[in-house]
Amino acid sequence: MENGKRTLILDLHRIGALKFGEFKLKSGATSPFYIDLRSIISYPEIIRNIVQLLKTALADKQFDVITGIPYTALPLAAQVSVELDAPLVYQRKEVKAYGTGKLIEGHFEEGQTCLIIDDLITTGESKFEAAEGMERAGLTVVDFVCLIDRSYNGQEILASKGYKLSSIITVEDMLSVLGEQKLLDDKLAQKVRDFVNQPVEKPHLKFSDRLAVTTAPMTQKLMETILRKQSNLVLSLDVEDTATFFDILEKTGPEIFMVKTHIDIIKDFRGDFIPRLRGLAKKHDFIIFEDRKFADIGSTVRKQFRSGVYKIADWAEYVTVHMIAGEAILDGLFGELEVPRSGFLLARMSAKGNLISETYTRQVLEIGKRRKECVSGYIGHGADVDDIKRFRNKIPQDQLLLMPGVNLDSKGDGLGQQYLTVEDAITGGADAIIVGRGIVASKDPAAAAKRYRTAAWQAFKRVSDE
Repeated sequence: MENGKRTLILDLHRIGALKFGEFKLKSGATSPFYIDLRSIISYPEIIRNIVQLLKTALADKQFDVITGIPYTALPLAAQVSVELDAPLVYQRKEVKAYGTGKLIEGHFEEGQTCLIIDDLITTGESKFEAAEGMERAGLTVVDFVCLIDRSYNGQEILASKGYKLSSIITVEDMLSVLGEQKLLDDKLAQKVRDFVNQPVEKPHLKFSDRLAVTTAPMTQKLMETILRKQSNLVLSLDVEDTATFFDILEKTGPEIFMVKTHIDIIKDFRGDFIPRLRGLAKKHDFIIFEDRKFADIGSTVRKQFRSGVYKIADWAEYVTVHMIAGEAILDGLFGELEVPRSGFLLARMSAKGNLISETYTRQVLEIGKRRKECVSGYIGHGADVDDIKRFRNKIPQDQLLLMPGVNLDSKGDGLGQQYLTVEDAITGGADAIIVGRGIVASKDPAAAAKRYRTAAWQAFKRVSDE
């Protein structure tokens, strides 16, 4: 091993960037080691060494521009850019809200090749996100260069999408150098090897097995209804008059496992509306889900949920929740209720140009994982099958993913709604599809609902049984 790599390993250990012990990861797993390279920016001598190592690794690569994945790798890429006289670009975490509205900063031309530098590779998720951003802007991505490869099979993961991975240091390199210097004992080193050599992908469980490990009663109810009725179709019944609402619901009730309502758009709402709705739910064995999208402080949403004209908590077993107000909104909604209720958190939206960022989505998922007693799952959209799979992989298996923006016949509505096919949604990992206009606007809602139910259930059975 060359001296530069050996020196880097010892320096990273010296400054505490390489730690050994027991560390709780975001996934919930306990790791015997932890790597945090964010502090290296305060050590110029370490940065100089890293830049030299990166320059060597890039010597045989062909590229026009260079980038680093924020935040740790971006200053490294900037240094390399200057050293190699290679133009630097970078992807913003969020689209600029003013001026040009750019996502990629820096000068480049469509068709040029962009090389991506990052500090670590574990699952490859951030690499795919970075590549997608660059490719959407018209750049070509071929090579990734990472400082440390701590993955189980990082090269294979990236190669599956046509990318090449080069790494400066591997976990085995670290264990070897630290062992030689008596900075790591053999027993702990073996624990690290065993941990790294485990696949990081979540094991695929059949839906029935997921139900078996689910402890939240309200989530169990949803999963049991899906299996009992053999339907994973949610009807989004967004009509404005009572007669149309109940006409469509009577015709489609046998096909759906849940109806999603917008009670406040009903123009002729009267006191008998809710009893009629409950009666049909019982008759056709479906669940009532009010798409109120609560998004205020706890004391306000409590009143919105339990009081007012609609008294939603009395009849809607599930509601949608925006987490913009923070975790306390869940206490305001579901705390001290006489009957159990649960929510679906808005983690992504299907509307084109929506302002939900990847950072916001991750924060929503973290809250939901902590609050499974009152969070049954998430509403989220995806650009394609791979994007949905990455999203689904972040969601615990004892919570559900409901996917809006699904249509068998259309790709959009001209008002910002973007559609996916049923097959793509379920193959990607959605547990259920939410369909509105594809059924409601049909000349024969019953036939349309049956068509969606059949397509979604067949895809669901195929994915669940694989």
